[in-house]
Amino acid sequence: MASRTIATSYAALDTRDGAGVRLRRVLGQRPDQRLDPFLMMDHFASDEAADYLAGFPDHPHRGFETITYMLDGHMLHRDHMGNEGHLRPGDLQWMTAGRGVIHSEMPQQEAGRMQGFQIWLNLPAALKMQPARYQDIAAAELPRVPLPGGGELVLLAGHLRLADQHWQGPIQSPHTDPFIADIRLAAGERLTLPLPSTLSALLYGFEGEISVGDHMLPKGQSALLGDGDTLSLTAGNQGGRLLVLAGRPLNEPVVQYGPFVMNTQAEIERAIMDYRAGKLV
Repeated sequence: MASRTIATSYAALDTRDGAGVRLRRVLGQRPDQRLDPFLMMDHFASDEAADYLAGFPDHPHRGFETITYMLDGHMLHRDHMGNEGHLRPGDLQWMTAGRGVIHSEMPQQEAGRMQGFQIWLNLPAALKMQPARYQDIAAAELPRVPLPGGGELVLLAGHLRLADQHWQGPIQSPHTDPFIADIRLAAGERLTLPLPSTLSALLYGFEGEISVGDHMLPKGQSALLGDGDTLSLTAGNQGGRLLVLAGRPLNEPVVQYGPFVMNTQAEIERAIMDYRAGKLV
């Protein structure tokens, strides 16, 4: 088995989104900085209420899925379908925008730490106009895999076989086979995971330091992985934590205009017209 190495690494980009929420764009800073089938990943993390209080008021989506993973704080999701979802520490939200969703994500606190991730996962052309759907997944429903060296892996999406045991994350998609895991390693801990060569993969370190082979991935750095079928990690002296993001490429054209992601410019223009005419959903 060949172990994956880091092909490219870069720092996440400080930016603002929504009504002015301060965050770090881990993936999707530019159209050429996507990782098929993933379009974007944001990391929001702040102890300053002014960085997040404005939240993400009503806005539309079409053509992809969003996965929101909350680590600290409390956010409320509302959408045009009548769904309300409270995202608290450890909770997961899975929303398929399909032909259209209008929703909001607003903080439910005025102080304290707010931290989490939002991931945009593309849909194949044949499914972009499917009806929208929404699912809340409580922290207690996520598989938590204890690691031999004292760390822990939380499985958000996909399957994992490790030490003759099998775990299945709550998010499953046969179209892109996403694998998403939150991995925390104790000081000096080593871990080797299967990571099939059919999946493109990215790592994002957000606590401490973890090495991939001889390459250290410090906090705030993203790494695109090269070919291989396993991933070998080693934590630094203070331990570390990272998010693994992997999926099977769709190999389809991507045309994006803000919150609309389709395959052609004509489809984007139709999405804009539908939204303006109140026919997006």
